[in-house]
Amino acid sequence: MTKEEYKNYFKFASKRYIAYILITCTALILPFISIGGNQFFLLSFERGELHLLFAKFNVQELFLMPFVLIIFFIFIFFMTNLGGRVWCGWSCPQTIFRAIYRDLIQTKILKIRKSVSNKQSLAEGGAKKTLAVAIWSVLAFIAAANFLWFFVPPQDFFAQISDPAEHKILLGAWLVIAAFLIFDVAFLGENFCVYVCPYARVQSVMIDSDSVQVIYDEARGGKIYDGQTKLWKKPPDPQNECTGCEACVKICPTHIDIRKGMQLECINCLECVDACTKTMSGLNLPSLISWTSSNSLRTKQKVRYFRFKTIGYCAIIAIAATALTLMSAKKESMLLNINRTSELYKVNKSGQIENAYVFLFENTDAHAHEFYFDVSAEEAKAQIKIERPRAQISLKAGEKKKVVVVLSAPKAAFAGTNEQTTKIKIHAYAADDKEKINIKRQTIFAHPSK
Repeated sequence: MTKEEYKNYFKFASKRYIAYILITCTALILPFISIGGNQFFLLSFERGELHLLFAKFNVQELFLMPFVLIIFFIFIFFMTNLGGRVWCGWSCPQTIFRAIYRDLIQTKILKIRKSVSNKQSLAEGGAKKTLAVAIWSVLAFIAAANFLWFFVPPQDFFAQISDPAEHKILLGAWLVIAAFLIFDVAFLGENFCVYVCPYARVQSVMIDSDSVQVIYDEARGGKIYDGQTKLWKKPPDPQNECTGCEACVKICPTHIDIRKGMQLECINCLECVDACTKTMSGLNLPSLISWTSSNSLRTKQKVRYFRFKTIGYCAIIAIAATALTLMSAKKESMLLNINRTSELYKVNKSGQIENAYVFLFENTDAHAHEFYFDVSAEEAKAQIKIERPRAQISLKAGEKKKVVVVLSAPKAAFAGTNEQTTKIKIHAYAADDKEKINIKRQTIFAHPSK
């Protein structure tokens, strides 16, 4: 092969492996990057926190999660309509893991498989097969831990794993995920893509004749299949360019013949394009298999990337991203939960009616603050005072604190009402930054009726 042919042959393969390396490195490094103690993405159920784009949100602010999920799924739909099952071939962890296990461990390192270009045959070697599974098992535990780091911060993960007796749930989750990855990648293989993954079933309703797919040019190569029936290995007509080498079949990881037409099993890995390019370059002809749209192949025009569906998906993503940005900007720097105690009310020695509450203050700001609150009632006569606490409440950045609060009011304040409760408003604030950090909550003050 000439240098130019060699370059063409590895046009998609090299780019795909570069994408795999970048995605893998990003996934491994991202959990360890934090700004102000906040990760790029972390959904911690233990802490009740969501970290998104290095900003921290409390569990009460998880209303942002639907916007994140909308953006994620609409982006997948957009990519499918634009480039077919490109997610599966270029970004899916399943595909990346299989490339590591099959192409790197089995083929390049242990030589169990004869060649990367032939994924249909597996050479003998029982001991080597066991070794391959053992090597992948180590990587599976790393991948499982990497997945958990987006739910348990790495520093917490290592601290808890070092004491497994006290953190059995985390240990169990780690073992289960690792065991699944070992079975999935080493034994189930591409059958997961074909039979298990639901994305294979829904992609057919999201693509159209302008979606970029892996397509065999039947007009040039010749007809190989009549529906599901294979007619011949090499087309008999002399003008047909397909040589019948079936390099595209041998290299396919999902064991299909792309010459049959569009199939759900195709993951757009473009391995067959590389294989056909190598064969046809020896005949000084372009590849019979290309990554294009059926309309583009038929009309010989450029692929229409901008059309109603793709523009619509982009518009939805833009709206969801704008809403997420605007709502993220309204993040509260303090949170307050108010719970009443089991006692309805009591009357103290001086005849004052007392109500007890438990206030849960949380400082979600990046700095420490002194917090306090004011009380106001809907009825002007209800002269409610704060009995405790009298001092301001100090909270470090991210700290939570439960405070028992006792409010009192004279009996005479409710003399003219038949109700047994009065609505009151709590205005909590940071004493050192009252204008910026303040929230209002509503609760009730219980008292005897007249």
